[in-house]
Amino acid sequence: MTDFSEVHTNFDEQNLIGQGNFYNPSQGNLKTNQVIDEILSYLNEKPERSYDIIVGCDSSSGEEPHFPVAVVVLRVGEGGRFFLKKIGYKKRKFYNWKTRILEEVFLSCQLALHLRENFEKRIKELLNSSNYQFRYIHADIGENGKTKDMIKEVTGLIRGNGFEPKIKPESFVASTVADRFS
Repeated sequence: MTDFSEVHTNFDEQNLIGQGNFYNPSQGNLKTNQVIDEILSYLNEKPERSYDIIVGCDSSSGEEPHFPVAVVVLRVGEGGRFFLKKIGYKKRKFYNWKTRILEEVFLSCQLALHLRENFEKRIKELLNSSNYQFRYIHADIGENGKTKDMIKEVTGLIRGNGFEPKIKPESFVASTVADRFS
């Protein structure tokens, strides 16, 4: 697999998502605009189908974790595709798991907002706009374990950014797809 990790030394977090590459197993490394092109192409293959576009993130443990943030496009009842970007910080430490969880949610919200804004501009240009929904962010938290105390905070952050939260066991984009690359 090619390297799709991003290590950032500055804190221009408004632009973390727009910089660098995403990874897709079929297409390799892609810029953000190419990810949008691939999503639109996938939706146009079978425009009569319904689609869910979902974002989620996980993190590795330790003080200098990597954050694999993923966007998954599901063709309901037929599988889907994913695109993943691994973000890391060179001069920023995460001393406890709570700050890592909040960073996961922050990055998920940032990616979802960026994609939704740019995706919706592009889909309006198409004559055959597909039946899709882009409303969920999956968080790697749940009612069991130490993350249960963060549910209100995390779900509030996601809702405050205009998305609906999903937590474990329903948060497969964060707890399965992104987790595989953490």
